[in-house]
Amino acid sequence: MDRIDRKILNIFQLDTRRIAQSIGEEVGLSAAAVQRRLKRLRAEGVIAAETAVLDKALVGASMVTCIVTLSMAAVPAPAAHLDRFRRQMIDHPLVQQCYHVTGTYDFVVIVIAASMEAYGAFARKWFEANEHVTRFDTHVALERVKVGLSPPLEEPNWSSHAARNSRRYAPPSPARRRAGRPQRRHTEWRPRDGSPSAAGRRAARHAGSRTKTPMPAA
Repeated sequence: MDRIDRKILNIFQLDTRRIAQSIGEEVGLSAAAVQRRLKRLRAEGVIAAETAVLDKALVGASMVTCIVTLSMAAVPAPAAHLDRFRRQMIDHPLVQQCYHVTGTYDFVVIVIAASMEAYGAFARKWFEANEHVTRFDTHVALERVKVGLSPPLEEPNWSSHAARNSRRYAPPSPARRRAGRPQRRHTEWRPRDGSPSAAGRRAARHAGSRTKTPMPAA
């Protein structure tokens, strides 16, 4: 899954009614390319389901949301009891979410019931009558502040790519720069009047000092 797939999923998971052309305008693809990518993501199981979120007030349902924390007894073969409880929660229609967690409790269960009476019947059957449940606490939601179904899809870690590119395009070392540098041509600077420069005069004196003066003939 590449960066474009993540962009498409970030948009699509917020509103599955968005058409491919609208998504393509944001990610820089054609509608056909977006449709091909969505089809592939569905086939790979990345898009597990496309559900409709209902407004309880508009559909006329006065439902009660209960967050339940419960502990299981540490009896022989605890794994079998945990697996049985998992299957029971998965199969029950009132259970919206169920998490096996760390800490003091073993499970956190989110139940939506039509009334407190309906939740009471559910709790008596599945919690109180279960001999392996040692304790459960029910927290009734007073207000639904936020319900999220869209996990944030972060950009992949590009640090390794950046490090590799920095090595690939690193400037050459001083030794490599010296080896590949053309040899400079040293030219003598002279003033505009044509007189020799100070460096030229020093070089001339040095050359003259090394020249042997012939001895005059007797």
